[in-house]
Amino acid sequence: MKKKNLGIEHKLSGKKCLATMISSAVVFVCVLVGVTMNLTTLYDENFDHMGLRTFCMFTVNSNLLCALGMIMTFPFAIDGMRKKRFHLPNWLVCFLFAGVSSVALTFLISLCVLSPVKGFVLIFTGSRFFLHGLCPVLAIVAFCFFITSHVISFKESLYALVPVMLYAMVYYFMVEILGPDNGGWDDFYGFFTHIPSWVSLISFMPLTFSIATAVRLLHNRSARAFRRRADRLYELEFSGTDPRDQIEDIARNHVISDDHAIDIPLWILEVVVKNSGGKLDIDTACKLYLDAVLKKLS
Repeated sequence: MKKKNLGIEHKLSGKKCLATMISSAVVFVCVLVGVTMNLTTLYDENFDHMGLRTFCMFTVNSNLLCALGMIMTFPFAIDGMRKKRFHLPNWLVCFLFAGVSSVALTFLISLCVLSPVKGFVLIFTGSRFFLHGLCPVLAIVAFCFFITSHVISFKESLYALVPVMLYAMVYYFMVEILGPDNGGWDDFYGFFTHIPSWVSLISFMPLTFSIATAVRLLHNRSARAFRRRADRLYELEFSGTDPRDQIEDIARNHVISDDHAIDIPLWILEVVVKNSGGKLDIDTACKLYLDAVLKKLS
């Protein structure tokens, strides 16, 4: 029997882990630089919200949300390199998706709404170069082309609306209901000053969903392309071999986690089943894998 299938798995997992770690680290550091610049700048003649007041802005909050999601991928990437099998949990991918969609909205609002009012140079210089431009673009690239271990469903895409909805409720209350004279905020984004308030209220959720849909489609396209490439490699290695031997060979190289949980590589077993010529179904393949791992442990 061929012994290269494990090498393929290790190689693909290693590349995916490394790509995730590097791209996440770059985004996290850039966000940290941008937010730190805002916090240490106590006065800016063009922007009132510096120092601790910077946390009033969706720009800052969306970047921090995205950075948090990026840094949370590190433990899974490190664990994936150790186990030679990389997987991000669905909840983390959805969390990261919400953060990336939020900074994508930040980028488009900065480019299409704020720049025409305040000027392109002003909106994309200083800390705003990081938070309005560089960080959102890098986050979109990282999530859509490197951190692609999970295909996002339509239902999961609705999570992208949550951060924007929460901030919109706070912004409306602080600006329109409370107002700057009563301790609220001034309309620093101009959503109620430069355009009618009803336009802002009815357009933001559809706009956010449209942006999230574009991000989801790009991400899913890359995830499916990676899966197809990996499937072709596995199919070549599994061709002409006994599927039961293949499963036992993969199981013998299973890395046991510290909590002794057994993670079944369903994706790889699906490829084995697909190339078994009807000799196996997925339930049987999973049972064979589990039996082989338990035999290894005994």
